[in-house]
Amino acid sequence: MKVSKASVGRSVDQPDQGTRFYLFYGPDESQARALGARLVGALGATKLAVNAGDIKSNPGLLAVEAAAMSLFGERRAIWLEPAADDIAEGVEALLQAASVESPAIAIGGALRKTSALVKIAESSPLALAYAAYLPEGQDAGRMVMDLGRTLGLKISPPLAARIADSSGGDQAIVSQELRKFALYADASPHTPKDLDHDAVDAIGADSSEGDFLKLADLALRGEMEALGEELARLPAAGSEAIPVVRSLQRRLLMLAPIRARIERGERVDAVMTSAGRSLFWKDKPLVEAMLKRWSAEDLAKAAERAGALERELMFSDVPEREALGEELIAIARKARRR
Repeated sequence: MKVSKASVGRSVDQPDQGTRFYLFYGPDESQARALGARLVGALGATKLAVNAGDIKSNPGLLAVEAAAMSLFGERRAIWLEPAADDIAEGVEALLQAASVESPAIAIGGALRKTSALVKIAESSPLALAYAAYLPEGQDAGRMVMDLGRTLGLKISPPLAARIADSSGGDQAIVSQELRKFALYADASPHTPKDLDHDAVDAIGADSSEGDFLKLADLALRGEMEALGEELARLPAAGSEAIPVVRSLQRRLLMLAPIRARIERGERVDAVMTSAGRSLFWKDKPLVEAMLKRWSAEDLAKAAERAGALERELMFSDVPEREALGEELIAIARKARRR
């Protein structure tokens, strides 16, 4: 069963006990993951992570795990991440099983509407599917205010818009920032406090985000030498790779619709003027330079590769600095060829 943005909150906060399989997917993986975690809490369950590769090689495993009783009688929720079409056969077996004790929650990336996994989840009355997209405009600000409220932060709409913009609408980053602000303001749900621009200026992520975005911009403009110098400055054992990849994804998501409009015949100056509300004035020359080097199709492919890299960094033991460097250099080479 496919659910809408308006009803997904109720579906995870008041879960149907008959639902066996939940699929949260889409471009906004942070939101998908947050919905899955929220569902686990509403179920009063403990999370049991199962490797998707094991289900691919043994499709019956998912139904077996879902039917098994826990050792101490507590409720479990089977967690599958990252989830893709290679577990579709296992999900079919789960939905056809005589009975189950534990539901399965799958976190997918930007699966296509034609995905076998999406089709299974949307067509079965025993499953639920929701596609998560990055919030924009008022929705992004509302998301910040709602998350802040759970931490005891009272956030005005203009400040919420600023936080959403600096975080690229990424719910995971917003949550990290708001927890930091709550500690700074000594706020809690029982002692709510107003959050102001001074606090965000003092400890916000704007400055470090700029450093991460610089790497993405150098790659997208094809500036190989400068990119190599910046990559060399990254600490060998640091944890900057995922923030850099997410900055790259946000830049790609901003560029893609602008480039698509240009390819449909709209004038560059008109498109840039209409996009001005979402761009800092100092970024416009950079954006114009990148738009000349990238087609809408190539931007979409780069975004898909960036998403795959993020999942690889999160769920495998690849060396972060090397994997990040290889991808950014590949992007820079592509940009120089145009």
